[in-house]
Amino acid sequence: MINDAFGISRDHVNVEACTSHQPVHEGEKRMPELNQGPNEKTKAFYDLVRDGNQALYEGCTKYSKLSFLVKLYHIKYLCGLSNKAMSMILELLKDAFEHAEIPDSFYEAKKLITKLGLNYSQIHACPNDCMLYWGEDESRETCKVCNTSRWKQSRKGNPTNMSGGGKNRKKKLVKVLRYFPLKPRLQRLFMSSKTVEHMRWHSVDSNKDGLMRHPRDSKAWKRFDETHIEFALDPQNVRLGLASDGFNSFETLSTNYSIWPVILIPYNLPPWMCMKQTSFIISMIIPGKKMPGNDIDVYLQPLIKDLKDLWDGGVETFDASLNEMFNMCAALMWTISDFPGLGNLSGWNTHTGSACTTCNFDSVAHRLPHSRKWSFMGHRRFLEPNHRFRFNRVHFDGNTEFRNPPVALSSLEIFKQLENVHVTFGKGMEVEDNRKRTRRKNIVESGCQQWRKKSIFFQLSYWEYNLLHHNLDVMHIEKNVCDNVLYTILNESGKTKDNLNARKDLKEMGIRSDLWPNENGQYRPALFTMSNAQKDVFLTTLKNVLVPDGYSSNIARCIDLKHRKIFGLKSHDSHTLMEQLLPISIRNVLPNQVSAVLVDLCSIFRQICGKVLNPLDFDKLQRRVILTQCHMEMIFSPGFFTVMVHLVVHLVNELKLGGPVHYRWMYPIER
Repeated sequence: MINDAFGISRDHVNVEACTSHQPVHEGEKRMPELNQGPNEKTKAFYDLVRDGNQALYEGCTKYSKLSFLVKLYHIKYLCGLSNKAMSMILELLKDAFEHAEIPDSFYEAKKLITKLGLNYSQIHACPNDCMLYWGEDESRETCKVCNTSRWKQSRKGNPTNMSGGGKNRKKKLVKVLRYFPLKPRLQRLFMSSKTVEHMRWHSVDSNKDGLMRHPRDSKAWKRFDETHIEFALDPQNVRLGLASDGFNSFETLSTNYSIWPVILIPYNLPPWMCMKQTSFIISMIIPGKKMPGNDIDVYLQPLIKDLKDLWDGGVETFDASLNEMFNMCAALMWTISDFPGLGNLSGWNTHTGSACTTCNFDSVAHRLPHSRKWSFMGHRRFLEPNHRFRFNRVHFDGNTEFRNPPVALSSLEIFKQLENVHVTFGKGMEVEDNRKRTRRKNIVESGCQQWRKKSIFFQLSYWEYNLLHHNLDVMHIEKNVCDNVLYTILNESGKTKDNLNARKDLKEMGIRSDLWPNENGQYRPALFTMSNAQKDVFLTTLKNVLVPDGYSSNIARCIDLKHRKIFGLKSHDSHTLMEQLLPISIRNVLPNQVSAVLVDLCSIFRQICGKVLNPLDFDKLQRRVILTQCHMEMIFSPGFFTVMVHLVVHLVNELKLGGPVHYRWMYPIER
């Protein structure tokens, strides 16, 4: 509900807390008092709410004047109504209901709503993502990196006006960042009587059975408490997660325009509230038309400044339940994004043979000459030193494996790798001698090109000591693994990982000679490839599956029995297939040695995505993951093992560090 999102419903704000003292609940930890009662800013907010909570008309109990306007404001943006249309609607409503407290125009309504303090700042940006016109650079007219004007230029090279040719017209900006200040939004969570108690839930409600249900039960959370004892002692301090992803505006997938919102998640809230859309805090909207890529740090500067202030000094906040002011601090725990977004936020190059952020430079991928891609095999190195698979050459890559598993680097070791990495941000234009116009990439002043920058998050004094910096997104990993499996066993042209080039790679590596192509480019079907009759059985089973309403989308619409294809699967469709439907539909279709491995893979994903985790099962689950990966290497071709398939081996370790995955994946963000 929009009322809950803005915190303005009649029951949501405890106006009486301004004059009465609430007793501390039994067993609740009481922090030292700064002073009793709200400060002047808080009083002004409550005065606004008290005035705004006047009845819309005499006898109206459902809507106040303020809640009615916010509801109308919400409808305006959901339906894309113009300001002029809203003014006309308000005029009509005022004429029809003379005694109702309705403003004369949308301008008057907007003035009342903006008093809530939930407005945003417009920060001008360089169109090439080099810098923000912010702080000491606010008055500049051109970019200090690429010398591009901050204003749109006419054909004659002069700044264009908003409309017409008047001299006093405002100039048109090329690019504008919308930034929503963080401090007032966190303060609202404690000024609301409905959310203030929940903001201390993580400290009051203790975990007694040792199971993991929330990030507070994770190793990263507990280590943060041990490292920053003073911060952990105050249950009112806020812990945040940062998520970001790009999307096409106005739900038009064909447009070449990508907007990047940055969203903050308050992890103080209990499980039934934490990942709800109404609990999310939008921090900024990074404009397009092109994605920011590695230059996203330029746009994160205002947020990082707020986070540094909230860590170093905090902000004075009113607690509605205790009727007192306190000093609220906040810390960022980790980031959430898809794998390319992880590269943008962390600065690690995710498009090379060392794409895995966990393996770091100890990742040894094999470049396939014919498929022209990286193959991330070699999971035998994660096995015990004397495991028989390590000595098996025939069924793997033709070599024995004596390497130890890669050692996860500490934050300090990663920080040391970044000491000599310096980058100049921006995508300025350059013209080459051959008259081809190309974009200038970020200039990295370092001998190491794997690190493309030192992430801006390291400006936070506590960031280098966090155990988990950037989460691997299970949603996208599961989606990619599901696509690899489905399109390969169905042998779908253009999408399968078992094609002529893959067979040539096998011949180049000198393994599995029975699968090599002949001189005419023909090759025999692999063990995992379905025949037409098997495809008919498999696809018919999926098409006829009936699930409860709301369990998943209609997967039958993605099945084409005539052409024996699957198409148009969304991320949640892949989630349902991998964890529930695929193990059933392949049992009597594929050979036992193939179906057993795939069923075990599905079972692993189902256990990883559980809402309640038992830490005692993690070691056993990790051994299952490694063995399953090794069995898959014995069955599928090397091209099957993209970096997304490899990342599965690291998901169990992230369960230990971050807790259940549904607090750290992209499903709620993308929805």
